[in-house]
Amino acid sequence: MSLLMVQCSAIFNVRTVSSSPRKFHQMAVVLDVAISLFSLFVVGLYAWSLRGHFSSPRMPDGAKVISPAVIATMFLNLFLVVFMSQPLWVQWIGLSLEVASAALFWWAIRASRRARLRFAFDPDHPDSIVSEGPYRFIRHPFYTSYLMFWAGWAVATGWIWAWVPVLAFVVIYVRAARDEEQKFAKSSLAADYSAYASRAGFLWPKF
Repeated sequence: MSLLMVQCSAIFNVRTVSSSPRKFHQMAVVLDVAISLFSLFVVGLYAWSLRGHFSSPRMPDGAKVISPAVIATMFLNLFLVVFMSQPLWVQWIGLSLEVASAALFWWAIRASRRARLRFAFDPDHPDSIVSEGPYRFIRHPFYTSYLMFWAGWAVATGWIWAWVPVLAFVVIYVRAARDEEQKFAKSSLAADYSAYASRAGFLWPKF
C-alpha cells in the first residue's frame, strides 16, 4: 500500500513539474499577443489623432522625422516581443505602462478637443492655453503619454537595445515641448502661460 502511494505521488509530481512550464509558456504567448495587439492599437490612436484631433494645415518638417521613427521602432519592438523570451513580470509591467499611457493620452484628447492644438514643431504661435484635465498637473501630457508608451513597450521586450529608440524619443519630445514653450513666451499669452507654468509641471506633476 505504501509503495502504491509512493508511486502515485511520484507520478503526480512529474505531471506537476511537466505542466508548469507549459502553463508558463501559454501565459507568455497570451501576453505576447496582448502586448502586440494593444501596442498596435495605441499606435493606431496616434495615427488617428493626426487627422482627428490636431489641426495644423500641413505636417511640419520636424514632425516628419517622428513618423519613420515610430514605424521603425514599432517593427523592432514587435520582433523582440514575439520572437524573444521575457519574464512574465516584465511583460506585465510593460503592458501596465502602456495601458496607463493610453489612458493619459485619451484624457488629454478629451481635455483639449476644443483647443485646436497643432502638430509638434508647428511654426505658428498658440492661440489658447489648455489647463483642464491632465493639463492641470502637466503642461505637455501628450508628450508624457508618448514617452510612457514607448518606455512600456521597451520594458515589455525585456531587451536593453529597445531603450535606444526611447532615448531618441525623449530628445525629440523634450525639444518639441521646449519649442512650444518658446512660442508661448513670444505670444500674447506669455503672462498667462508663465502663471500657468508656475502651477503645472513640464512633463510630470510638480510636488
